[in-house]
Amino acid sequence: MDLPLRLPFLMDGATGTQLQKQGMPLGACTEEWALAHSEILLEVQRAYVDAGSAVLVAPTMGANESWLSRYGQAEHMEEYNRRLVALTRQAAGGKALVAGDLGPTGLPAQLRSEGSFESLVRVYTRQAAVLARSGVDLYLVECMTAMAEMRAAVLGIRAVAPDKAILVTCCCDGEGRTPTGTDVLAAAIVMQGMGVAAFGLNCVEPVVVEEQLARLHLYVDLPLIALPSAGLPVMMDGQPVYRDAVGEFSARVSKWAEAGVRIFGGCCGTHPGYIAALREAMGRVQFEQLPPVCRDPDVIPCASEKEARFITPDVDVGETIPCTPDLLEDILVAEEESPVGALRISILKQDDLDFFAEYQFAIRDALCIWSDVPELMERALRLYQGRAFYDGTAELEPKILRGLSDRYGLIVL
Repeated sequence: MDLPLRLPFLMDGATGTQLQKQGMPLGACTEEWALAHSEILLEVQRAYVDAGSAVLVAPTMGANESWLSRYGQAEHMEEYNRRLVALTRQAAGGKALVAGDLGPTGLPAQLRSEGSFESLVRVYTRQAAVLARSGVDLYLVECMTAMAEMRAAVLGIRAVAPDKAILVTCCCDGEGRTPTGTDVLAAAIVMQGMGVAAFGLNCVEPVVVEEQLARLHLYVDLPLIALPSAGLPVMMDGQPVYRDAVGEFSARVSKWAEAGVRIFGGCCGTHPGYIAALREAMGRVQFEQLPPVCRDPDVIPCASEKEARFITPDVDVGETIPCTPDLLEDILVAEEESPVGALRISILKQDDLDFFAEYQFAIRDALCIWSDVPELMERALRLYQGRAFYDGTAELEPKILRGLSDRYGLIVL
């Protein structure tokens, strides 16, 4: 879906750490505290607008039912989302757009059944629906650590707001791995296939943003997002304190731009001074003169839940693997003892989906899903926490394949 703003543009900085400076205790329910101290929230957000933010992010990252249940606040999900969006709209004052924020749920990252994944989708769908009714202009899915949550959030938003742009960011270490082990390049490939408007990193150190997004820029066509933290904090009197490094932070803007970044902002420890400095630095970059990336059209990016994989149109899929109680062993044998670059797994009946859901976590190579039943093909793609391809041998109708490509990123060879 198209972005509602012309690229490049500037988002806001941290809200949580700014509220902590104003007295919010560590471990508090941010949404509850922000509503109880709405004037403080408005002051923080208005300062970002004054600094140049074109998008304010409503502080609803933890306002899904699952996360709120940690604080005994799940029944306030609708109220919290609605009121926080209204306050953010008030702070924007017609000078900035408002993004609805969806974050982690705290549910297990590895889902081994169709029902558990659909439960996760429902959590995000309910929050996304409230945000849509509250009038958000776009969505930010941020701080993601697991592929299942990224995909569930996108599916949930698409179910209730198909015309709204979705931005997705995740956290990673210096090697580009999320806390659950997913390569951020794999995440970018999957998110591009599902049609998000932009992808990037948040809450990581500035140098990691530069290194990892430069790698992603080689393989994905999406505009990239840089929302770094201000660095690593130190604890003083029980509170995290971030070094104020506005100059060092903004000095990286030209390198971020070369790495494909077109959406800028900040995360933990950043404040309106960072955003003002970003705005000035962006003004000095001649984005239109940055060279495009030359990509080999015969290299097709796929992904499993954890790994990015690349195939060509003539990829060898090997022997078809049926879904049986031996599926886990069959996957391991195919990948470790007889590597051919890709796997082909057949989905022929309902029981196959159950086995596929349970054992797909073991897949690391590129995956071809084979089914001649459209409904089973769709359910398998919905379950698969990666980006699969179709080799054309099942004779599914082009219209069906186009729909599967649009919804789940299916690559049709």
